[in-house]
Amino acid sequence: MNPNPYIFFNYTIADNLKKRGFHKGVIFALAFLGFSRGFGFALNKGFTFPLLSEYTGSAFVRGLILGLQGLMGLIIPILLGYMSDTYRSKHGRRKPFILAGGSLAGIFTLMIYTSFTLGAPLWLFTLVIAIFYFAMYSYVSQFRALLPDLVPSGDRGKASGFITLAEWAGNLVLFGASAYFIATFDWGRLSMFVMTAVFLIAASIFTFIRIKEPRAYDNIPSQRLMPYLKSVFKDKNFLNFYGAQMLLWISYQLVAVFLFGIAAYILEGDASSASVNRIHSFGLFAMAAFNFTVLGGSLSGGYIYDKIGRRISIITGAAIFALPLTFGWFVETRSQMLIALLVAGIGWGAVLAGSLPVVGDLLTQYKKEAFNGRYYGVFAATRALPVLIASALGGLIVDLAGDNYRLLFPIAAVLIWISIPLIWSLTGLEED
Repeated sequence: MNPNPYIFFNYTIADNLKKRGFHKGVIFALAFLGFSRGFGFALNKGFTFPLLSEYTGSAFVRGLILGLQGLMGLIIPILLGYMSDTYRSKHGRRKPFILAGGSLAGIFTLMIYTSFTLGAPLWLFTLVIAIFYFAMYSYVSQFRALLPDLVPSGDRGKASGFITLAEWAGNLVLFGASAYFIATFDWGRLSMFVMTAVFLIAASIFTFIRIKEPRAYDNIPSQRLMPYLKSVFKDKNFLNFYGAQMLLWISYQLVAVFLFGIAAYILEGDASSASVNRIHSFGLFAMAAFNFTVLGGSLSGGYIYDKIGRRISIITGAAIFALPLTFGWFVETRSQMLIALLVAGIGWGAVLAGSLPVVGDLLTQYKKEAFNGRYYGVFAATRALPVLIASALGGLIVDLAGDNYRLLFPIAAVLIWISIPLIWSLTGLEED
C-alpha cells in the first residue's frame, strides 16, 4: 500500500494524462455537454420570467420562484459531487450521473411548457420548475470534475476556454433562435422547449458513450461530508476564491434574472406583464448579444490563464465586466443597452474561462485530485447560491425602490469591484 494515497492517485492518473496531451475528442464531448446545459439554462432565463409574469406581477414572488434554482444548486451539487468521488461502476464515477441527470432535465423541460399550456396552478408550475432545476444540478459537479480528471494542468485554461465557449454558444443559439421563432411563428415557444429537451438528452447520451474515464485509485482516502466542508473554509485560497465567485455570480444574476424587467423599465417606463411582453423579442436579442461577446472573452480568458497569468485572467475579465454596469444608471436607449451588454459579455467570458480550472489546479498542487467531484460541487454551489440571493434580494430591492429595475446595474457593479482583491489574494496559483 502506498503510504500517501494522494500522491499515488496524482502520479498514476496525471502522468498518463500528460502523455495523452490535449485530447480534442474529450474536449469536444465536454463542450457538447456544456452546449446543451447552456441551452437549458438559457431557456430558463429567456422563458421562465415571462411565463411567471402571466401568474403574478410581484417582482418578489417571481424572484422567490426563480430563486429555487439557487436552492437546488446550493444543495445538490455538493452532495452528488461528494458521492461521485467514491461511486464505482463499470461505466465510471461521473458518467452515470450525467446520463441520468441530463435525461431527467430533458423530460422536465417539456413538462414546464406542458404544465403552463394546460393551465396548471402556480404551485404546480413552480414544482415542475423546481424538479427541472434539480435535474440540471444533479450532474453539474460531475461535468466540471471531468475537466481536471481528463486534462492535465497546463492545458486546462485552453480546454476551459473551449468548454466555456460552447456553454455560452448554447445560450447564444437559444436566445437568437428564440427571438426569431417567437417573432415569426405561432409555435415559436414550443419549438424552443422541444429543441432544448433534445439537446439535453442527446448530449448526456453522447458523453456517456464517448468519454472513457481514467481508472481511479481504489482506496481513495476517506473524508466524511462535514470534515470535507470544514476543510474548504479553513483553506484561505479556497475560501477567497469561492467568496469571489459568489460575488461575481450574484452580480451576473442580478442582471440576468431581471434583464427583462430592466429592459421593460428603461424602455417602457414600467415592468408590467404587458411591457415585458412588448420587449420580449428585444430582451432575447439583447441576451444573444451578450452571449455573443462571451464567446470571444472565453477564448481570450483561457489563453491568458495558461500563458500570462491565472489571477490576471480573472481580474482583467472582472474589470471589463464591471465597467459598463458601473455606468448602467445612465442607459436610456436600446442601442446603449446593447453596447453595455456587448462590453460586459467580453469580461464575463474571460471570468468564466479563468475560473473553471482554478479548483483543479489548486487540488493538483495539494495532490488531492481524488476529490475533484466534491470541490467542484462547492464550486457549483458558489454559482447557484447567487441565483437564490440575487433573485430574492433583487426582487426585494426593486419592490422597495418603487419597481426601479435600473438600480440593479450599479449594485451589480459594486459587487464585482469587491471581488477583485479576493482573487488577487490567492497564493501559489501561478505555480505549475
